[in-house]
Amino acid sequence: MTELEQVAEALDRQDYRQAAKLLKQLQQQAPDNPWVQLYAGRWYEGTDKLETAEKVYRKLLKDATNPKIVAQARQGLQRIETLEQNRRQQAIVEAKTDPTNTEPGVLILEPLAPEQKQNAAKTLARMLKTDPYTARIQLQSRGWRLYKTGEIGELKVYGQEMLEAGIPVFWVSLTDIQKLHVFRVKSIQSLSPQPTIICQNEQDQLGSMTFNWQEVSQRVEGLLPLFMEMLDYDPRRPKSERFRHKEMTQDYAQILDLHLPRRGCILRFCDQSYDFQEGIDFSQFSSETSGLPTRQNTNRMNWNLLIEQFNLYLTHAQLWSEFTPFAETTLDYTQLLGRIKPYIDLSRKSESIWDNAFQLYSGLVFFKQAK
Repeated sequence: MTELEQVAEALDRQDYRQAAKLLKQLQQQAPDNPWVQLYAGRWYEGTDKLETAEKVYRKLLKDATNPKIVAQARQGLQRIETLEQNRRQQAIVEAKTDPTNTEPGVLILEPLAPEQKQNAAKTLARMLKTDPYTARIQLQSRGWRLYKTGEIGELKVYGQEMLEAGIPVFWVSLTDIQKLHVFRVKSIQSLSPQPTIICQNEQDQLGSMTFNWQEVSQRVEGLLPLFMEMLDYDPRRPKSERFRHKEMTQDYAQILDLHLPRRGCILRFCDQSYDFQEGIDFSQFSSETSGLPTRQNTNRMNWNLLIEQFNLYLTHAQLWSEFTPFAETTLDYTQLLGRIKPYIDLSRKSESIWDNAFQLYSGLVFFKQAK
């Protein structure tokens, strides 16, 4: 019996110690022999070094010319894929024994450095049962991407597997996001030494709150499109359809959240609903507008002056400002977004899921930082 046959026999009876001893000798004698490489792949597979086994099998598929070796390498890849799927499904079943893991949630992809994308795409392709190119375009270079929705227990399993493969992700329960208290700020009564605000809670009750600037852990800003309906004319359409109603972006509402994690709440400012006629007169902070009554300042001018004051007091709070690219990855998830109450006061003819997307984004930032 040749040494190759002895290795094959040892692998068949799962004697991996003997197989390793024989392989070591063969790799010294003939490291480029494809049969030696194949049996090395089988040894890695049998000792649960699946990532290394997969690399060996894929290299053989690329380089080997012997049909038997190619067939066995392909079978090895199929075994690895089946094993990983079975383990994943078992982990999901076990996770769902905890009732809290059956709550809905979201899995978020974080940005990945370009040089890391190739390896990450291979792992993701195997998980998605797709090709590496299709998987690669799912990976982010900047900002976040809403990648998957489902029960939080299942998302944890996928997320942990992706983290182990070097793909940065995190997951958050929608229940947690829905439990966040959001106070919509109507005016600021004082800035120093402690800010005092007039705000509305989720039940639209008006009240005041005083807090410390140091309580604010992060700021989240975004632009929310304001739409208008217009008639769109196209002479190429049939005569009865040449005029159509079309929704166009007319302007943008500016929105800013301040997170107070110890209180489990968000303070929400919006240039369309903040009352600049009450509380602090922000024109006093600008030489250009100090001589004008507040009502003569535009909302945009007053908003910019308010933001300037926040920039002075909140140098310690991280700013998150990549809402728009994230929102664009969520707009197809209308059912998911419909479950999230936005708590945003904008005068709209019809509801816009952009508002829900901002509530989701801000909530994700809140819990991502809390972790």
